[in-house]
Amino acid sequence: MKQTTPISCNLIERNKEFMKSIRSTFCFTVLAISFALSAFAAEPAAPVRKRAPSVPEVRRPVIAEPRPGDVGYADQPGQIVYQVLLAEMAVQRGDVELASKAYADLALRTRDPKVLERTVEVAGYARRFDLALEAARLWVEVDPASKKAQQMVASVMIHSNQLDDLAPSLVRMLEADKESLGENLLGLNRMLARSPDRLAVFRLIDKVCLSFFGIAEAHYAVAMAAGSAGVNERALAETRRALELRPDWEMAALLQMQLMMRESPGEAIRFLQGFVERNPGARDAQLALARALVSEKRYAEARSHFDQLLQAYPNNPEIVYPVAILALQQNDTALAEAQFKHFVTLPTQDKSFAYYYLGQIAEESKRNEEALAYYALVGVGEQYFQAQLRRARLLVELGQLDAARKQLSTAKVKTPEERIQFTIAEASLLRDAKQPQAAFDLLEAVFAAQPGQPELLYETALLAEKLGKTDILESRLRKLIELRPDSAQAYNALGYSFADRNLRLPEARELIEKALKLSPEDSFILDSMGWVLFRQGDLSAALTHLERAYALREDPEIAAHLGEVLWELGRKDDARRTLLEAQKKYSDNEALADAVKKFAP
Repeated sequence: MKQTTPISCNLIERNKEFMKSIRSTFCFTVLAISFALSAFAAEPAAPVRKRAPSVPEVRRPVIAEPRPGDVGYADQPGQIVYQVLLAEMAVQRGDVELASKAYADLALRTRDPKVLERTVEVAGYARRFDLALEAARLWVEVDPASKKAQQMVASVMIHSNQLDDLAPSLVRMLEADKESLGENLLGLNRMLARSPDRLAVFRLIDKVCLSFFGIAEAHYAVAMAAGSAGVNERALAETRRALELRPDWEMAALLQMQLMMRESPGEAIRFLQGFVERNPGARDAQLALARALVSEKRYAEARSHFDQLLQAYPNNPEIVYPVAILALQQNDTALAEAQFKHFVTLPTQDKSFAYYYLGQIAEESKRNEEALAYYALVGVGEQYFQAQLRRARLLVELGQLDAARKQLSTAKVKTPEERIQFTIAEASLLRDAKQPQAAFDLLEAVFAAQPGQPELLYETALLAEKLGKTDILESRLRKLIELRPDSAQAYNALGYSFADRNLRLPEARELIEKALKLSPEDSFILDSMGWVLFRQGDLSAALTHLERAYALREDPEIAAHLGEVLWELGRKDDARRTLLEAQKKYSDNEALADAVKKFAP
């Protein structure tokens, strides 16, 4: 006959693998408590086809209610087997309510720690926190020395947000493990991270740590909880006390800096500078200082700290990358390129930003083939669209329009909206290649399937104007205004189209004024306003708007308009100078070329 083990160590253990990972030697650590908490967030070991309600009903506990005729199951192994099978089959069917009741009854009759442990697990998953807590407390009563049982009591109370009565249990567990006291104090906030009531968490941690004040970690724990609850003044006081007890403690210094940044970034930076000067080996603090200086645009000071860190940690991606970015911001492209190239050799997950910047550097240096190779390495993410667009434009420069179009049309997308963006970019290539009809036809095919898509309305309207299809231009821009009455670009495009053709000038001005109210600093709208004023004969006001527009953006078409207005005002030398200087930068712009031919031949 095959030898069998007791039921409490067989069927139950088989369904509780995750509980084995809790270290019984721990009295109280974040790891142990978080594993216990996970019993209520994760499914039971057996598959379940339906979940219990997320909001538990209030029920009377059943474990500790003695009933007439109750007897234990010590001499009834068959009954134990039956009840365990009943509970586990209920779990299989998804009836966690029946499973939790069956285990609760078995726990009462056997008072077996393994049965109580499984009861806590199943009741927790069933959202019967009243039952789970009673089972955990009975477990402690049955086995007072069980650290796992004490952890379960704490974890159930945390998960059910019963924080007010938790302090004594936490204090007892902390006192029982003096060797790990500092580590366990630091774990309090992580253990309670799931609780949504941050003020309640702060009050609990404050109460628990009161018994351990004088230990730096206790003050740090209170500071963390206070900062999370928005009690900034108390948080700062506790970090200062922690640093008095451990003057070289980086964690406390970093927390104090973060808290101070909320009120005064300058003061926070000065504090951390002092800490780094007193503790030159505090590399994490120096890295935080360098980043804070970058956030305040104090790039030269940041660069100095990053250079020191780079010497100490030449292969740390968190240092190499910001050094490259800072070098790029300071136009030190040689250093930036060297560090980006080094960065992509390091073991980091996302290198797309580095490849994108390497592509830009190569492109600006006219190393187009190299730039193409780097842009091709940019993965799907924040820089993907721009990388693909730059890659396509480089292919056009190399005379490969068809290859550029294919690249954009086959680019990876996650949503239909992203596909539209790539199609618009492809149409832009055709328009720049003096193929407006092909560009219009490309977008029109997509527009036919999505006639209410705002960006397609706008782009097809602009292309329709180039093709002389002013009826399409007007109807689509008016439709866009109807769909998006806050679209400054739609008002501006329609108003400018009238002004440029010297038609319906009062309406054109009204439309552009609406656009300007929506976006008063937009250089193109300011240009439109200047142009409609010029058409209406108000040269002085036109000049004011055009000069402001050109100061914001040195665009060739704005320069053409500005040159014409200056000419009409009799300032012919200024007009010639403006037009000729702009032509040096934008020699291929048609509007500017026409203005130069007319006014500065």
